[in-house]
Order: sequence, then structure tokens, then C-alpha cells
Amino acid sequence: MPRTPRVAIYPGSFDPLTNGHLAIIQRGLKIFDRLIVAVANNPQKTPLFSADERKALIAEALGNDPHVEVDSFDALMVDYARRRGVHTVLRGLRAVSDFEYEFQLANMNKRLLPEFESVFVMTGEDYFFVSARLVREVATFGGDVSGFVPANVLAALQKKLGNPNLGKPAR
Repeated sequence: MPRTPRVAIYPGSFDPLTNGHLAIIQRGLKIFDRLIVAVANNPQKTPLFSADERKALIAEALGNDPHVEVDSFDALMVDYARRRGVHTVLRGLRAVSDFEYEFQLANMNKRLLPEFESVFVMTGEDYFFVSARLVREVATFGGDVSGFVPANVLAALQKKLGNPNLGKPAR
């Protein structure tokens, strides 16, 4: 009897996608047969990139990997998961502060959808300090973020922020 593929949702704002996000995706693909990278549309935040831009940047950075689907949602994550028929979420942890928030979120999700499971993966040591928010801030002020984002995201940041020198070390 064929085994049911293991599928997880990896949700986030991905504004912008970072190398830390890519590392979690690659590690997630070692655990799951398929990942749905789900771009969250949070009405409480003003994103730098639109949801469609973020989806395109993620797909391009992943080389349109057939084991990864890139989607977006603007509802409770458990409602999105229920609609997609997925019962597992993949989350990356960078620091103790992430754990506290993720622990609360996992328990709320479990209360809202009892069959829902959260799987946590520690971020690699190369990216534990990187967040999309910090990348946006550094890039906005012209700092070199080339080591923290894929090349296509760096090009998109250069264009969006009108700074073709973004990503080049200051002299």
C-alpha cells in the first residue's frame, strides 16, 4: 500500500526571503516530501514587497523545485491548513524569544485545530541573527545585505529601494 506523502506548510511574511528561510526550506525537505511555502498577508503590517512579488521571488530562488509549492493566504493559518488538508506546520527557531512566541502560537493552533502539529527546526548558526525585518532595515539604509539574501532578492531590493549599489561593501 503506497504511503501518503508527508506535507507541511512553512508560513511566513518572507518580506524579503532570506538565506535563513532557504535553509529552513532545505532542511524541511529532508523531513517532508512536500512543502507549501505560504506567504502570509498580514493586514497589520505594511510589506516592502507585495504578496505576488514575494511569491515570485521565493519560486525563483528555489528554482521552481517540484517538491515546493509557493502560495499565499490571508486568514488564520489553521483555517488555511484545514482548507489545504495539511495538518503540520514547519517553523524555524532562531533564539529563545522565538521559542516563547512559537510555543504560544503552537498551543493556540492546537486548540483551534486539535489534529494540527507544529514541527520546529533550529536555524543554522550562519543565520540565527538574520531576520527579514533586520534585512529590510539594513537595506533601507544602504547596508550590504548580499550575504543574507539570495541573488534574485538582492536584485529586487536594489530595484525596489532605488539603490544599485546595495549589496556592495562601502569603501
